Amino acid sequence: MREKQRLYIFDTTLRDGAQTHGVDFSVTDKLWVIEELQKLGLDFIEAGFPGANPTDTEVFNSLPSHHDNIVAFGMTRRIGRSADNDPGFQGVVQSAAPTICLVGKSWDYQVTVALEADLSENIESIKDSFSYARDVGKRTMFDAEHFFDGFRANRDYALRCLDVALESGVDWVVLCDTNGGTLPDDVYETVYEVCKHAGGEKVGFHAHNDTECAVANSLAAIAAGARQIQGTLNGLG
Repeated sequence: MREKQRLYIFDTTLRDGAQTHGVDFSVTDKLWVIEELQKLGLDFIEAGFPGANPTDTEVFNSLPSHHDNIVAFGMTRRIGRSADNDPGFQGVVQSAAPTICLVGKSWDYQVTVALEADLSENIESIKDSFSYARDVGKRTMFDAEHFFDGFRANRDYALRCLDVALESGVDWVVLCDTNGGTLPDDVYETVYEVCKHAGGEKVGFHAHNDTECAVANSLAAIAAGARQIQGTLNGLG
C-alpha cells in the first residue's frame, strides 16, 4: 500500500473564475466568497491581482483578520525593469497577502516571441522576483506558464526556470497547462519527470479545461507525485 501524503488544495475561483464571461465580482462579492471558502478549510485562496484594478486592490485592503491562506496573484518583474521599479510587481509584494503566486514564462518560444527577450533575461527576472519576495518576508509560488509546451520544446530550459525559482527560495513550483491541450498520459509523464528532478513536495499543477480534461489531468498529476492542485469552485473559469 502506498504511503499517504499530504495534498494541498489551491482555489483560484476569485482570479481564474473572474475571467469567465458574464462574471463581474464586486468587492463585497469577493469578500463574501473568501468567507465561504474559508469555511471549507482550503489551504490557499487566490483572491486576485492587487494593483491591477480597483476592485482587487480594495479587496486586499479589506481582508479578514484571519487571512493566512490568502494568496495574491501577480507576474514576475518586467524585462528591462528592476524589482524596485516595477509598479505591477510592487503592488503584489506590498499587499497584505502573506503568500504571492507569480506567473512567469517557462517556454523558450514565449520568451523570445511574446516577451521579445533573451532566454537569460527571463531567468534573471525569475531569480530577481523571488529573491526580492523572499527578502520582504513573503511565501512564494511560481506559476510556470506554458510549462508543458515548454517541456516538450526545450526540456532543459523549462527545468532551468523551475530550478532558478527554487534556488531563489520559492515554496512551490506550479506546472501550468496554459493552453489546456495536454492529455492525461502526457501530464503524468511530465509531472513524474519533474518530481524526480525537483522533489514532488514542492510541485503543484494548474489545469485548463479546453479539452475537458482538467479533472483527469489533475488526478494524473497527483498520481505522478504533485502535492498541490489548483482549481476553481464548481469549474467556474
